[in-house]
Amino acid sequence: MRKITTFIALAVISFTHIGCDRFLDIQPEGKIIPATVEDYRKVLTSAYSKYPVHKSLTALRTDEVNLDENGMDFISYREIAMWKDSNNDSSSTEFPWVSFYAVNFYLNQIINEGSKTMKESPEKNQILAEAYALRAYLYFDMVNLYGKPYNSATASTDRGVPVSLEIDLEQVLKPSSVQEVYQQVHADIQKAEGLMVEQKQSVGVNYRFSKTALMAFQARIALYEGDWSKALYYADEVLAVKGDLTDLNTANTVPNHYASPESIMALDNTWDNSIKNLCFVSQDLLSSYNSSTDKRFGIYFEKNGNKYKVIKGGSSDFRVSFRTAEQYFIKSEALVKLNKMSEAKETLLKVLKNRYTPDGFTAVQNAVSSMNSEAFMNFIMDERYREFALEGQRWFDLRRTNQKKISHMINGKEYILQQNDPRYTIEYPMSAKKNNPNL
Repeated sequence: MRKITTFIALAVISFTHIGCDRFLDIQPEGKIIPATVEDYRKVLTSAYSKYPVHKSLTALRTDEVNLDENGMDFISYREIAMWKDSNNDSSSTEFPWVSFYAVNFYLNQIINEGSKTMKESPEKNQILAEAYALRAYLYFDMVNLYGKPYNSATASTDRGVPVSLEIDLEQVLKPSSVQEVYQQVHADIQKAEGLMVEQKQSVGVNYRFSKTALMAFQARIALYEGDWSKALYYADEVLAVKGDLTDLNTANTVPNHYASPESIMALDNTWDNSIKNLCFVSQDLLSSYNSSTDKRFGIYFEKNGNKYKVIKGGSSDFRVSFRTAEQYFIKSEALVKLNKMSEAKETLLKVLKNRYTPDGFTAVQNAVSSMNSEAFMNFIMDERYREFALEGQRWFDLRRTNQKKISHMINGKEYILQQNDPRYTIEYPMSAKKNNPNL
């Protein structure tokens, strides 16, 4: 991942030397306007490098971690763990809003202007494809932070987020519905599919979208939409070209490492170091593992006094957006929903064979063999909890499934997120609402 960080840093530095604001200013007089594929690759690299670090924040709302009340940054994050999204203390960190739209501005510049000025070439197609894909990813992330979970019966009336496709810093945006946002996501993906050149990205630039990453993204979208046939189709398409799994019986590298055989796309910093230093692993998460047979336990967590700290993230080496294990999980869940139980179990066991000791895997196999569809579905979700711990998946899994009751103790007081609590949808940040009366 150091290669990725270095590459982004160098590109941003060179871009800054030109003058980032000047480069993207649409006023021609005295300004530098991007025109070539080289110019627009720099703009796109800046968009990638500025992508918001928000998935660590969602972990604070889940049952994965507890805050260290003596931590230096405790005051900045405590209200997130209290699920307090309104009337915040001025010292509280907000979920990103402006930074999403800043990245969106870069992408609109590439799509709207770069498509006209770049000369026709495979490089132009690839840049445009990545811009469309990243814009789709951005709105998918935003609507799943600030909109209700996708429900086909209510999506057309559920409030989503504003969609901006133009280069206009003065426009006053109104929220689109959840359905409209998803429609835009699908439209951008369709554009990206038609233009994408690269099947895979090489290690070091695998923060970029590729054909395989785009299919992995489509599998996740279908999962969230409950479109099981599409989820199965796209997961199979990914696994046909990249089905590698890390065997934790022979390797000590976590599967979410950017250079892992499982890495499909490594953009998101899902466990920010400042939050890592402030948190301990929750008892709920620790107790979900068999610490003697589950190999993930020893490489995900480290004992610190009488508690445990997360060691699977906290640096750029552990950026992860999509990896192959997720595709097996999506496939298994889709197969359960499609009443193909035997194949569903076989699919998930391919992953678990690489996660448990041989004796542990035998015990898992025996347990799985007698499960009915309801029990196995619960088992899939329990394994997702263990597999993707602190990778930014848990909050969204809770939202789309049982929206369970969660309790956090903070400064000696219990705070509760009730089952099906409206706070499973995060409010627009106060700063955003102050700046836009339409929100």
